[in-house]
Amino acid sequence: RIANAAASSVPRRLALASSNSSGSSCSVCCSKREFSALLTPLEEFPGTPATTPTPNHASTVSHTTLPNGITVISEDTNNTCTISLTYPNAGSYSEQGPSEVGASLVNRFLSLKSGSGLSAAVILRNMEDDGATPFASSSRYGATVGFTAARDKAVRLVPLLATTSSFERWDVRDSKKSAMIEVNDALSSTQTVLTESLYSAAYGAQTNAGKAQYPLTQPTTGAVQAFRDRAYALNGAVLAATGIPDHAAFCDAVEYSFSESNVGDPGGHHQGEAPVFIGGETRVHVPGAGFTHLALGLHVDSMSAALGQVTAGCIDVMTAGEGVSGFAAPVGATGGGLIGAYAGSNSAGESPAALDRLCAVLTGPAPSADVVERVKALAKAKAVFQMEDGSKNLAEGLTQSVFERTASSAFGEEYDAITAEDVKLVFERMMGGGTPPAIASVGDTTSVPYLGAFSSRFS
Repeated sequence: RIANAAASSVPRRLALASSNSSGSSCSVCCSKREFSALLTPLEEFPGTPATTPTPNHASTVSHTTLPNGITVISEDTNNTCTISLTYPNAGSYSEQGPSEVGASLVNRFLSLKSGSGLSAAVILRNMEDDGATPFASSSRYGATVGFTAARDKAVRLVPLLATTSSFERWDVRDSKKSAMIEVNDALSSTQTVLTESLYSAAYGAQTNAGKAQYPLTQPTTGAVQAFRDRAYALNGAVLAATGIPDHAAFCDAVEYSFSESNVGDPGGHHQGEAPVFIGGETRVHVPGAGFTHLALGLHVDSMSAALGQVTAGCIDVMTAGEGVSGFAAPVGATGGGLIGAYAGSNSAGESPAALDRLCAVLTGPAPSADVVERVKALAKAKAVFQMEDGSKNLAEGLTQSVFERTASSAFGEEYDAITAEDVKLVFERMMGGGTPPAIASVGDTTSVPYLGAFSSRFS
């Protein structure tokens, strides 16, 4: 019966359609569209990129210091979001006394561990569920913890950065083991051993600036906790974020998330004495190594990171093909740095010639204006490409702009402002300190001249 009724209704519907005018036919079609259940692609798949490209526009960098002392800097155009929190007092430079040696490295591995009522498994599971990639690092002059995630999920993960470590014994145990593994890996690298030795020769092995960043001794749990309570404070810390469309709303979320965090001393940006360059030499002798690596450095006050990179690049250009590589490393929060060069020899007997090449470039004439212009362009391009390589690199650039108090809206302008006279002044400051240089050697050091044999070339 149902089939017959349906069949009999077909002629009636066709007859009705043929008897209607064109206007009536349009009304029937319109009624069908009105009650259609079809969805647009954007309604069915929210978040799908539009097929028509949106106009590109320059990013806007916003900068705010919250009442709790943390500085928030963000930009609004990156496709992914990286949120990094940097504590400038949490590096090995800020360790106080022999009992805290190694505390900064252990605390790096305590980041995102149990705290604030959450276990390490819950914290990491929440990040994994939202597709976030966590990271943590430490150096001589600070420590950073953060994550990279999608723009729509990053802000809700900010409270995980504000967790206060509860120092569960299994977390401390695992962090100490991880720290020792990293120490062993670092000390297996000749470059790391050479750099550690150079800092020790430049500033003294017992000072904050010269002591080892990768010590073989481990601190006690009490020392690790005391260091974290003092160094991981909001005053002076910088939270950099990329891909944040609303800076004001983000600041409100950050202030709320860190409302119970350790604020620390008001205005505290750095702890420990200012580094004092003394000059000297260190040797790590490896009998039968068959090679010798050398590093020669001098201290320069008031040098920005950009100026240091350009100066090191000029050393590379002036010594092209001679096996010499320039370097520039910051020292403390005073704006100074260690400038110098690396060299090496394939046999112990060639080490005096390698050292002579180092002395010649550091005591020779300053680079010409043409060399400085070429190096400026290369350094600027490298810095810009590095920040465009990913949101994490951009976040690092934003953080550096806060610490160096430079305009973050124009990263390349600090390179454009460098002149040949600025680089010449760096060379003059290296020679005008009145102290001998610092030299470090690793490998077969039997033929490496002692400092007294060539220090007069720097007077």
